[in-house]
Amino acid sequence: MATRQRIMRIRRDYNRWVADETMEDYALRFTAESARKWSAFRVANTALGSISFLALEAIGGALTVAHGFTNSIAAILFVSALIFVASWPICLNAARAGVDIDLLSRGAGFGYIGSTITSLIYASFTFIFFGIEAVILAAMLDSFFNVPLWLGYILCAVVVVPLVTHGITFISRVQTWTQPLWLVLNVLPLVALLVAHPEWIEGWTAYGGEHGTGGFNLLAFGAAASVLFALITQTAEQVDYIRFLPPRRTQKPWVWWGALLAGGPGWIVFDVLKLLAGSFLAYAGLQAGLSVAQAVQPAEMYRLAFGALIGSPVLVLVATSVFVALSQIKINVTNAYAGSLAWSNFFSRLTHSHPGRVVWLVFNIAVALLLMELGVYNTIEQVLFIYSNVAAAWMGALVADLAVNKPLGLSPPGIEFKRAHLYDVNPVGVGSMLLSVLVSFLAYYGFLGPLAQAMSTFIAFGTAFAAAPVLAWATGGRFYLARKPRAAWARNPALSCVICEHDFEPRDMAYCPVYTGPICSLCCSLDARCGDGCKPHARLSAQVMTPLRAALPAPLLRALSTPVGSFTVVFLLFAATISIVFLGIRAQAPASADLDAAFWKAFFVLMVIGGITAWTLVLAHNSRAVAQEETRRQTSLLMSEIRAHKRTDAALQKAKENAEAANMAKSRYVIGMSHELRSPLNAILGYAQLLERDPAIPERRRDGLRTIRRSGEHLAALIEGLLDISKIEAGRIELYRDEIRFPDFLDQIVQMLRLQAEAKGIAFSFDAPPRLPEIVHTDERRLRQILINLLSNAIKFTRAGSVTLGLRFRSEVAEFEVIDTGIGIAEEDLARVFEPFQRGANVHAPSTPGVGLGLTITRTLTEVMGGEISVTSRLGEGSRFRVRLLLSGKGHAPAVVEHRISGRAGASQPLRVLVADDDPAHRALVADLLEPLGFATRLASDGATCLALAAAEAPDLFLLDIAMPGMTGWELARRLREAGQTAPIVMVSANALELGPPGEGQHHNDVLTKPISVTALLEKIGQLLGISWTFADPPPTAAPAARLTPAQAANLRQLAAIGYVGGIRERLDALEAEAPEAAPAIAALRGYISDYRLDAFMAALPKEDA
Repeated sequence: MATRQRIMRIRRDYNRWVADETMEDYALRFTAESARKWSAFRVANTALGSISFLALEAIGGALTVAHGFTNSIAAILFVSALIFVASWPICLNAARAGVDIDLLSRGAGFGYIGSTITSLIYASFTFIFFGIEAVILAAMLDSFFNVPLWLGYILCAVVVVPLVTHGITFISRVQTWTQPLWLVLNVLPLVALLVAHPEWIEGWTAYGGEHGTGGFNLLAFGAAASVLFALITQTAEQVDYIRFLPPRRTQKPWVWWGALLAGGPGWIVFDVLKLLAGSFLAYAGLQAGLSVAQAVQPAEMYRLAFGALIGSPVLVLVATSVFVALSQIKINVTNAYAGSLAWSNFFSRLTHSHPGRVVWLVFNIAVALLLMELGVYNTIEQVLFIYSNVAAAWMGALVADLAVNKPLGLSPPGIEFKRAHLYDVNPVGVGSMLLSVLVSFLAYYGFLGPLAQAMSTFIAFGTAFAAAPVLAWATGGRFYLARKPRAAWARNPALSCVICEHDFEPRDMAYCPVYTGPICSLCCSLDARCGDGCKPHARLSAQVMTPLRAALPAPLLRALSTPVGSFTVVFLLFAATISIVFLGIRAQAPASADLDAAFWKAFFVLMVIGGITAWTLVLAHNSRAVAQEETRRQTSLLMSEIRAHKRTDAALQKAKENAEAANMAKSRYVIGMSHELRSPLNAILGYAQLLERDPAIPERRRDGLRTIRRSGEHLAALIEGLLDISKIEAGRIELYRDEIRFPDFLDQIVQMLRLQAEAKGIAFSFDAPPRLPEIVHTDERRLRQILINLLSNAIKFTRAGSVTLGLRFRSEVAEFEVIDTGIGIAEEDLARVFEPFQRGANVHAPSTPGVGLGLTITRTLTEVMGGEISVTSRLGEGSRFRVRLLLSGKGHAPAVVEHRISGRAGASQPLRVLVADDDPAHRALVADLLEPLGFATRLASDGATCLALAAAEAPDLFLLDIAMPGMTGWELARRLREAGQTAPIVMVSANALELGPPGEGQHHNDVLTKPISVTALLEKIGQLLGISWTFADPPPTAAPAARLTPAQAANLRQLAAIGYVGGIRERLDALEAEAPEAAPAIAALRGYISDYRLDAFMAALPKEDA
């Protein structure tokens, strides 16, 4: 199966002229309802600005002089009535659909590419009549002010450009401002002339023409009517404005229909009056003594009329000049505007490019200017004869489809204009137009007799009008729509184009299978890469080849498909076209042997040029076809590879999801285990803190309690480390800004790690600057974790030698260095030393516990805190880890004296605290802590009991666990608030730092984590209840701890050498009685003996030379 090519979406950025809809005026696309913002009156008035063109007076005058009053007036009235009837369905359908004449032709029988022919016909009309009007003004400038014609042509062309660049927005203003003045200047001189010479009316009606007999002559009538019928193309210019009429549902019926009638087919009513005025003024000029050439010039006509109104020759000249200039500007802004739309539509379909309507505006005016400078308009009557046949054929087919085919159901209702939904060529419109052009040209060149020659324009219109329904019936109307639009889109107010990424109304959008999304009509028209992937059967090539395959034998068809066969076909088309043109030109020239010889020479020269051109086109086409075929083949291979990659990606994604699920299960297990560990640890640490504060505990037992508390805190830190691993894997790490007493903080770490190093027989040193800030701000727990991880690793992997912690502090940047003389790290392992689960490949490394996450956590924490970490190492010589962190600080801090809370100040009655926790040890701990301080505690093991106790007596404070059976702490807090409880709620749980369900956490006041800190709990209670605490007297300041003397240390070392543990304990008790000031040192030694760590005990003893 062939693979449909998919093209990468590249956003189309239009240039400034195209992107600005004020300048672009919806060229190439239908007029969106949001753009129809002008009133119906203003749109109609703008459309009626076209009635000002003075070519009407010139045509009326020329026909009257040539064919007399009777024939010219009959032709004017007949053609005007026919144009009115033909214009009505065109204007009505354009106003309903909001489309210009090109888009209307696409959907009314011509197809997407077929309507390029009509665009060319329409563009020709605009520059022909632009030139006629400009010639009239330039002739006046030459006659009145001696301005050279070539310069007058340039001035007449250039003056229009700035008035048309901004489309209907500015044109409507121009027409509104100039309409009253133009009407006055047009009507008053005519009335004055009629009043001054009423006898001329009778002479005008009896005028038989320059060579006429005065009666009706069918041939003269036909000749006059054929010229006039070219004006039917003016309907297309009206449509370009009528499309801006607001939607009918938004207007009163009589307003909308009146505007449509006046601005649409009603233009011909006003043109009839101007044609009659031109006829009369030409006769008046002849009566006034003007020559025939002067009498048919509009400037001379109105100069004569203004002379009847104004006595001053100078003022007559001024008034005539103003009127002619105003008329020329009013009509030529419309001609130029319509031409810019026609050329935009024509070239966009042939070149798939659109530089902007303004570019084609200048191009249209340049073509007209070139023809003026070449003097083509001197033979304008002959041009109009030929043009009117072609225009009549176009309009006949268009009117037939709108007025006959659609009402009878021979063509689909509505106007479809999008490339994606149309056949390239619809044989209904194109076929009927070509047939009528052929018949009318036969008539025009005299092959059907003199009467048919005179009536050739009507033959063209009638043939097309009759052929269109027949062809629609014969084809079954199947060439109107290549595919149907998506009906579901009609419910959307707007859709976004996948190419230009702008929003458009659904009527302007089509689904593109190549870009796999909605595409606007403009991007669709300009796309040259899709190859009409949405309608391959509707392309011009497919439409041509389908009947050829059915009509021609297969061998002949294969022969024609070769390069030689293609060249033959293209060359014959060139030859036929050139022959028809030459025959038409030769038929108009007199018989001459020399002329025949010249024609034959020119014909053969053009045949040679045509042959070269045909070969160029054929070879270029073949090269393009080969390139496209290679592109399709490569695309097919690429799509196959993409499908394989998708299968691989799906397998990888599934494996990733399985791994993530396993990781999530592990994280949930770690969190669950941490919760289970924290609950009993909370009781251990809580009671250890209570006992430490109890004055009844003997001093010699306090060391043991402190050991219990420190061990519990160490275990809590290990649990936090496990949670850190889970948070790192989830990408969720929380940082806090703590106030750290920096020297004390460092001293704690140094003392802790020094003991560990000395127990292993390793020297430990701390190299710090003499001056350090007293206070720094950072996350204390994370900084402690970083340093302990690095120092622990250094001690762990150092068998002998030393470990040094270095510190440099400058400009609030701390640089820590951990230097060891251990085994070192191989160079190939340095790059992955911070990767998870990496232990290094050194076979001589000691067997040490761990899973290889310490350095990973350290690096992650350092980077999250905004710092950096690096390492240098040499195998067998040691390693150096360097950590740089920003530690903002201040110089001094007040001394901290810990006061033990003894009660509440001014307590008259106990405060009620309701504790809800499923752990009885935690409930008992909180009761033991708070009741001695003047609190009355109520204990609940679950949420239901808590609600019942709260309803019985309103507590002053709630302490709630989160994970309880039956009802979570979050739900309990919510129900307490719903029950009207306003007392503060503190959540106390091992899960307090984990995320609760969405929407939870809005009913409590604070959070504490297990294991709880007694000091932190009391501080929270004091803040929430506004309590002033009373404190016990602080203990007397202890003297500096003394060390054991060398003799005492030697005695203990001898006992340890023989392993006499009992003797060591007795000797330590005796030493504590002899030297109470050495109690801290003795307590540390007792700890080693309790664990039977004699090596560490001996290492902790003072050296003999101390």
